[in-house]
Amino acid sequence: MLKAIQILGSSTGFVSQIWRKTHNPLAFSSPTGTITRLATPPFSPRGTRCFIANRVFATGSKSESNPEAVSSSQVSVQSAGYARKINFCQWCGGPTKYDIPDGEERMRAICTVCGKIAYQNPKMVVGCLIEHDKKVLLCKRNIEPSHGLWTLPAGYMEIGESAAEGAIRETWEEAGAEVEVMSPFAQLDIPLIGQIYIIFLAKLKKPHFSPGLESSECRLFPLDDIPFDSLAFSSIFVTLSLYIDDIRTGKLNFHYGTINKRPGSSPSDMHAFTIDYHLQS
Repeated sequence: MLKAIQILGSSTGFVSQIWRKTHNPLAFSSPTGTITRLATPPFSPRGTRCFIANRVFATGSKSESNPEAVSSSQVSVQSAGYARKINFCQWCGGPTKYDIPDGEERMRAICTVCGKIAYQNPKMVVGCLIEHDKKVLLCKRNIEPSHGLWTLPAGYMEIGESAAEGAIRETWEEAGAEVEVMSPFAQLDIPLIGQIYIIFLAKLKKPHFSPGLESSECRLFPLDDIPFDSLAFSSIFVTLSLYIDDIRTGKLNFHYGTINKRPGSSPSDMHAFTIDYHLQS
């Protein structure tokens, strides 16, 4: 059975909420001193963590996996995020127009020659959270965005593979590690940038790993030494925070959550997002 927790933000502006470890692990303190009880411990892996608490519905953000910021040439499609502007039909090459097709509610790129509609859908990012000898395997990125920062081995799924197969492939490509997927751990949606993260718990088949072309270093970190101040993406920050909370409580759960990015923030800005709600089983 899924248990829902909603973390509410401010409707009038950004409000900084500081997660603090207190004698009551089911509470957090806000700047006003208000204590709000939650059904599960908040994200507080190593003491104080800051989040911007606000339900984000504005547009314009850098992608967690794309270094290019949204530009003026991109067009909103009546949603919380942006879609790429499509000027020409991918089937016949004809020019497109933007209109709302019959029976739909969103603006779409429609070919003026063949009439086909170009639909844009979120991208799926898959990866592995690998624990070995009570340590977690992280890779230091050798590419942009977030060059030089740490992440779990993860990347975009390819056509023709399952989510688990993609996570295994990405782990091999980025960390040179052969892994066995044990179970799904987290699904984190980032609507503003059109990405869905699925992270699996996995174990090493052999105690060997080495950086791939996209990584400059791979290292096993004890849970207390995970470099939370040098993580590449908010999705990785949330995943590792949830994992540590689960380890502390003695039960690994499956987590679902929505990450709301602050418009215009960088992928690695750990103070520019909020978890709008969180489900765990």
